[in-house]
Amino acid sequence: MSLSAVTRWCEAPLFRRVLQFKMCRRKTQSWSNVSCTLWRHRWMKRLPVFSTSSFKTMSTHTDKENIDLSKFPADRIRNFCIIAHIDHGKSTLADRLLEMTGAIAKTEKNKQVLDKLQVERERGITVKAQTASLLYSHQGQQYLLNLIDTPGHVDFSYEVSRSISACQGVLLIVDANQIDLKNADPERVESQIEKVFDIPREECIKVSWSICKLLLTFLRNFSSSVISFFFQISAKLGTNVENVLQAVVNRIPPPVASADDPFKALVFDSNFDHYRGVVANIAVFGGRVKKGDRIVSAYLGKTYEVNELGLLRPDEHPTQKLFAGQVGYIIAGMKDVKEAQIGDTLYHQEQPVEALPGFKPAKAMVFAGMYPMDQSEYQGLRSAIERLTLNDSSVTVQRDSSLALGAGWRLGFLGLLHMEVFNQRLEQEYNASVIVTAPTVPYKAVFSSAKLIKEHGSEEITIVNPAHFPDRSVVSEYLEPMVLGTILAPDSYTGKIMSLCLNRRAVQKNMVYIDDQRVMMKYLFPLNEIVVDFYDLLKSLSSGYASFDYENAGYQAADLIKMDILLNGRCVEELSMIVHRDRAYSTGKAMCERLKDSIPRQMFEIAVQAAIGSKIIARETIKAFRKNVVAKCYGGDITRKMKLLKKQAEGKRKMRLIGSVEVPKDAFINVLKRTDK
Repeated sequence: MSLSAVTRWCEAPLFRRVLQFKMCRRKTQSWSNVSCTLWRHRWMKRLPVFSTSSFKTMSTHTDKENIDLSKFPADRIRNFCIIAHIDHGKSTLADRLLEMTGAIAKTEKNKQVLDKLQVERERGITVKAQTASLLYSHQGQQYLLNLIDTPGHVDFSYEVSRSISACQGVLLIVDANQIDLKNADPERVESQIEKVFDIPREECIKVSWSICKLLLTFLRNFSSSVISFFFQISAKLGTNVENVLQAVVNRIPPPVASADDPFKALVFDSNFDHYRGVVANIAVFGGRVKKGDRIVSAYLGKTYEVNELGLLRPDEHPTQKLFAGQVGYIIAGMKDVKEAQIGDTLYHQEQPVEALPGFKPAKAMVFAGMYPMDQSEYQGLRSAIERLTLNDSSVTVQRDSSLALGAGWRLGFLGLLHMEVFNQRLEQEYNASVIVTAPTVPYKAVFSSAKLIKEHGSEEITIVNPAHFPDRSVVSEYLEPMVLGTILAPDSYTGKIMSLCLNRRAVQKNMVYIDDQRVMMKYLFPLNEIVVDFYDLLKSLSSGYASFDYENAGYQAADLIKMDILLNGRCVEELSMIVHRDRAYSTGKAMCERLKDSIPRQMFEIAVQAAIGSKIIARETIKAFRKNVVAKCYGGDITRKMKLLKKQAEGKRKMRLIGSVEVPKDAFINVLKRTDK
């Protein structure tokens, strides 16, 4: 066929119409092992038009309209979440579960499907718990499985605690160090599981595995009764993931709830939509709720009308009703972010119920000031912080002001990573540009003056802002927060880890060998010494094998002082910090060196100094850019060159007096990171 004939045939109306259709393969819901080829017009948003397997016209209705939740009583509902350390494969396992139950199409692009935030995609970690409802057929019965994928980093532990409140079971993933490799030792891993979790080795199901080991532990009504078992699976390859789904149905207990009871639901998460208002994630503990119902918030006592409700699969799938034991979302016209409180109880207007216990407030471990780049942006930033804290309720917010930075807020976070993620989400999701001050921990001061005690109403005050640090002359003692840290690591890294801990003023409390190759160490740390980059250094020293967790251990007396950072003699208030006296010189010198690397060079010289009161303890100098003003002088009298150099020096001296030094935003975090080895 000639080229001209092919061209005419491609331009024919029939051929152009054929090109309007696209082919895709889809697995049917009723037959889990049967897939068919479907064709749809490129302008159609719904599937399908007709199928090549049967050539029969098919319905264009989607699953959103076909799910009848009344067919899922409480005994055919399983609510569970996935918990593991960071980078242990939680999101990978969630992807396989979504694929196997038909919630998402099976493609190679399914990586971290439930990690919807941009910051999660960029960092490769989960920072926000996400919910997904799965439909799974087992032994002739269809079950509704409500899955919650949780973060793994300790800074987001509040997300995990809230997720557990809506579940009756937990999937705990334990890293098996890629035991399909040549140097793997499965017997040692099984021995550790048996010793740490008290699970008999005989209960291990011997099947093929490659990447991770899954320990399925479920809690009956959150009591002390725990039943445990584990499978060896590969979430990446999908090996034996089907066994996990079967075990979820057979072993995890159904929720204790009845659709005949009055409606009662717990708000365990929420987010803000610019058009629809607050979207609340709820766990229904009793009764039923439908579109158009009048519900009441137990926290505020306000009444709302249900505009929309449904499941998350993982995208929103509206339904007509939600029943007892089910987990879903609800939109009830809450336009103010203050109206949606995490831990609130919702109930019908005509049937008041006793409020659920809710959640214990998160205890902030790190505080930092946050200010707009320009005071004209204050209102916009306030709105952004209110909406973001609705989605991240572990952040505490308190209004603050600074002479240098203006009006702002003092925010409390669960850790430094939590603070960095919050700042990044402000920039990405709300286009907010902010200045974040140096993070600090809550110190305490005990007054020695009766006048100050009467003025403050207490002998002891909490200090979260270095600007409010009282002078030593009016204080009998300072107190710093302490934490009890637990480190699990291979014994080959013990020496390096002990050196790191001692360098952070830690006191060893205990050291126990779990087996012949792993050791557990407990240290009493000052919180200020671990909050910035201790976890990163620990992972680096141990090649990623060490794990770290800590708990509050009260306060302890310490010799604390306030250290200021000066740029050309001017105090940079946002870089002021409270340090231990023994570490003041080394900390000040290190901060000056990092500021020297972080601040861009100017046309004038910049003096970077660390000071305690009026005493300068460290200094670095950022050299000025220098133009070669004598380049045009080819020989001649030296006085001509000296005149040009003197004039240049006078200009630089004048610029130094009137010029201002702008500190880059990333410098506020970078200067705090240490280089301990």
